Amino acid sequence: MKRLSYALALAGLLIAIGLVAYFGIGNIMTALSRIGWPGFALIVGWQFVLFAILGLAWDIVVPPRSGKRVWVMIWGRMVRDASANCLPFSQVGGFVFGARAVTLHGVPWHTATASTVVDVTAEFLAQIAFVAIGLGIMLARAPGSGLAVPVEVGIGLAVLACFGFVWAQRGAAPLFAKLGRRIAAGWFENAQERVATVQTELGLLYGHTGRLAVGFFMHLIGWICTGAAGWITYRVLGVNIDFDDALAIEALLAAVAAIAFLVPVNAGVQEAGYAGLGTIFGVPPELSLGVSLVRRARDVVVGVPILLIWQFVEVRRLRRRRAEEGAA
Repeated sequence: MKRLSYALALAGLLIAIGLVAYFGIGNIMTALSRIGWPGFALIVGWQFVLFAILGLAWDIVVPPRSGKRVWVMIWGRMVRDASANCLPFSQVGGFVFGARAVTLHGVPWHTATASTVVDVTAEFLAQIAFVAIGLGIMLARAPGSGLAVPVEVGIGLAVLACFGFVWAQRGAAPLFAKLGRRIAAGWFENAQERVATVQTELGLLYGHTGRLAVGFFMHLIGWICTGAAGWITYRVLGVNIDFDDALAIEALLAAVAAIAFLVPVNAGVQEAGYAGLGTIFGVPPELSLGVSLVRRARDVVVGVPILLIWQFVEVRRLRRRRAEEGAA
């Protein structure tokens, strides 16, 4: 799986380079020259608004008994997204790192693990609704588009996959626990107890239907704000695009990215998605590629400091543990 991810990342990088070369680096740089520091600062600032919304969505599904604070879950979400956007791992790596980050601030490991699974499920359901909104806009704007049928089929399969995932966590608990014990047996001496603890926590979290519903709607708001981020970027680059068109592009791009979740940092997938989807709504490919590059720059500017701070916390904790062991 690791080799596959690296191979996909390399292929995606080559695709991105090929697209930039095909549409002309000069044309793309001309588009990027239109953005100034105030515009880029607005794009970066909007990303922190997204972090707050998504962190609150994660916080909602975590039970109050865990003793967590809201800022801890927001920070965990920041680490999750920064890892997925800046490190050569698939999105699954981001889930693991985000859960790890919140445990450093007092959230029990089983709560961090189980709540991550539940939060990802709620976000995936909201993503399906977001993609459906984007599909509706595309059918209204470009009814003859050849993407309509593939997206409709993809939404149907995603719904089935999501319900199957939830069923596997609740209805098929014995099978899930059995497989988990076999996988974790080589990592932990008390693997059986650890998997059973996580499974129990999952059952408790899924028992709070109201919290799950609020988490779903918070994530849907987050996805719509992602569409707003795309619209802001297009406008800063001087593209006179309607808000609903930018929303549809981001929604359909989210569907493409979900299918290619194994590709680290969506290398090539994001660039090809912007170039192809933008043309449906009348945006020249070089301008859409400019939007993708601005988004990459935003991810680096925001993500690298977050990862450095997270590693600083990790190192400080490791040194404190070694000092305590030396004193003992």
